[in-house]
Amino acid sequence: MLGDRLGSIGTHVARYGLVLVLLWIGGMKFTAYEAEGIRPLVANSPLMGWVYGVMNVGAFSALLGVVEIATGLLIALRPLWPLGSAAGSGLAAGTFLTTLTFLVTTPGWEPSLGGFPALSAMPGQFLLKDVVLLGVTIFTAGEALGAAGSRRAIPAAVSQAKSLPIEPSPTTR
Repeated sequence: MLGDRLGSIGTHVARYGLVLVLLWIGGMKFTAYEAEGIRPLVANSPLMGWVYGVMNVGAFSALLGVVEIATGLLIALRPLWPLGSAAGSGLAAGTFLTTLTFLVTTPGWEPSLGGFPALSAMPGQFLLKDVVLLGVTIFTAGEALGAAGSRRAIPAAVSQAKSLPIEPSPTTR
């Protein structure tokens, strides 16, 4: 059916599109451009503002890059390790929930349009996409957990079937 086929294609595009975003943005975190780009977001955040007292801007950005790349790789492992993929999706959800807090903690409402709810390009419009990415991570986590559960069910069913007593059927007696 077309609906099933489109659903399958959509699932793959969502998962591996998310992987691409995480790997690409994670890789960019190793550049001075990206480290400086996230500086105002982190510095204005009550959740993360303290981090620049512990490490410099470049080191923190690189740490985020490692986390984002590892998260993307975990999600990509879905065919081989669904439970690891679900964990990666959970990590990504935490990342996007954190970045969404920047919408309210970083100055960014466009004053020329009257302020709230007019979003500036940075950080507002830049961060708004994270709502969709959060939804994708929740979807991929659920799908991967479902696959992990069904993979566990198959060996259990086989094991249970092997332990059942085999009696001849009435037709073979």
